Amino acid sequence: MTFIGLAQIAIVLVAVVLAAIPLGGYVARVFAGEQTLLSPALSPVENAFYRSAGVDPSREQGWQAYTFAMLAFSVVGFASLYALQRLQGVLPLNPQGFSGVPADLAFNTSLSFVTNTNWQNYGGETTMSHLTQMLGLTVHNFVSAATGLAMAFALVRGFARSESATVGNFWVDLTRATLYVLLPLSVVFALVLVALGVPQTLAGSIEATTLEGVKQIISIGPVASQEAIKELGTNGGGFFNANSAHPFENPNAASNMLEIFALLLVPFASVFAFGRTVLDARQGRVIAITMGIVLVAGVLIAYWAEAAGNPLLTDIGVDPSPGNMEGKEVRFGVAASTLFAAATTGTSTGAVNSTHDSFTPLGGFVPLFNMLLGCISPGGDGAGLYGFLVLAVIAVFVAGLMVGRTPEYLGKKIETREMKLAMLAVLIYPLSVLGFTAASLMLKTGLDSLANAGPHGLSEVLYAFASTNANNGSAFAGLAGNTLWYNTTLGVAMFVGRFFFIVPVLALAGSFAAKKKAPASVGTFPTHGPLFVGLLLGVILILYLLQYFPALALGPIVEHFLMHAGKSF
Repeated sequence: MTFIGLAQIAIVLVAVVLAAIPLGGYVARVFAGEQTLLSPALSPVENAFYRSAGVDPSREQGWQAYTFAMLAFSVVGFASLYALQRLQGVLPLNPQGFSGVPADLAFNTSLSFVTNTNWQNYGGETTMSHLTQMLGLTVHNFVSAATGLAMAFALVRGFARSESATVGNFWVDLTRATLYVLLPLSVVFALVLVALGVPQTLAGSIEATTLEGVKQIISIGPVASQEAIKELGTNGGGFFNANSAHPFENPNAASNMLEIFALLLVPFASVFAFGRTVLDARQGRVIAITMGIVLVAGVLIAYWAEAAGNPLLTDIGVDPSPGNMEGKEVRFGVAASTLFAAATTGTSTGAVNSTHDSFTPLGGFVPLFNMLLGCISPGGDGAGLYGFLVLAVIAVFVAGLMVGRTPEYLGKKIETREMKLAMLAVLIYPLSVLGFTAASLMLKTGLDSLANAGPHGLSEVLYAFASTNANNGSAFAGLAGNTLWYNTTLGVAMFVGRFFFIVPVLALAGSFAAKKKAPASVGTFPTHGPLFVGLLLGVILILYLLQYFPALALGPIVEHFLMHAGKSF
């Protein structure tokens, strides 16, 4: 670990906080329907969308209607993206002449982008036409992220309102999140990326002559536009198979720091918007601080592990001073690579600028554990906020049990129904992750896809299902996932991780909105100070570490000790 490396990490994280605070105020105004700087230009466009779709923006929905609208939108999105992939061979904007995507891969990819996972069992530059990339994948990068923001603010309204039968209008929230938040940020970010050297063209490829005189065909396309929303929407689906390690997606150190900044920006801004919406900025700050502690701890552990390098190389006389550079871009180095790894898995982005499969055992432990947490520190666009609010409900309930009082959070009593819904949501993850991992390790078709044996092989499978279930989409890169078994099971895991979690969350929103908001009293447990930060951290460690400790012990933890004993995989 070096001062320069730590300074790089600190600069990015401080910049994120400084930008997220004012952006959070803007996001809160957007979801409240208030006037913003962009309203004069965008309000006519917004109203035109409502008229063409037959939506009355003044008519709100109860949580059941809100949920049904979200599910219907997702079903239509899945079907249209599946059809687009299967038919791309006969559709325009296909300069490379790609054929239709196979059925199981199209199924996996459609669920992947609809659920904001963006897991890729394919090479983008060798599989998807420009039309599929732009009309299919890039569009879903916007609307899946906007759906997450909509869900989060439906829950926030549940806390902010009193004795209300509604939680908002899904179509209005979806439109505003896309039009006022994601689209303007993406336009600005895409232009910056173009200035830094990222291609943005409808050409299919260019021909280059190498130093040896050999002709080489290099794929290009509308990269900058997808790269922008890939990071800002916490999507992660790269135009190229190498993702953000590819020089056309991430040309230099400046673009690398900018991409890390972009993938953290909206999740942290959402938390500050939450504080503004509930009229208590301290509530947002407490959650942001807790998220920040988890994120920084992960970055430092991963940086320390990768900077220490592999002792097996030291024993044979290899200089360990650069740290573990296997699988890392020499343009970025260890510090920027570990920050990217922790940030992309702390959110549900899933973009990568290095190969997590090549990390040391403890270095790989950090992104794996981030995803087992559900990618909530700071989480995906909206998803991190509503995931953390569910944990806050559980934490307050635990505190209430300890002091013998009916627990309350933001003036809303936490009763049997709310706890059942909260626990239903958080128990979905381990059931899906551990269940699918166990099945894959018991079947030959699952084992055939492993690149490594032993504990590292277990980590590859566990990582895959943790990633898809948390709607992250990054991979250890050692698992050959483009098989019928993994295309199907990973697709189901994405579906479960998104919708089996989000439906109980919306039910919570409806339950809280209908409750009367009680004023704080002397006996009210404070949820805006260091004590609550500690309680949240304790719940995270107890709830998640205990659930997954056996699997982690058999995977990266035992691999760490075996590495120091001279055994590698």
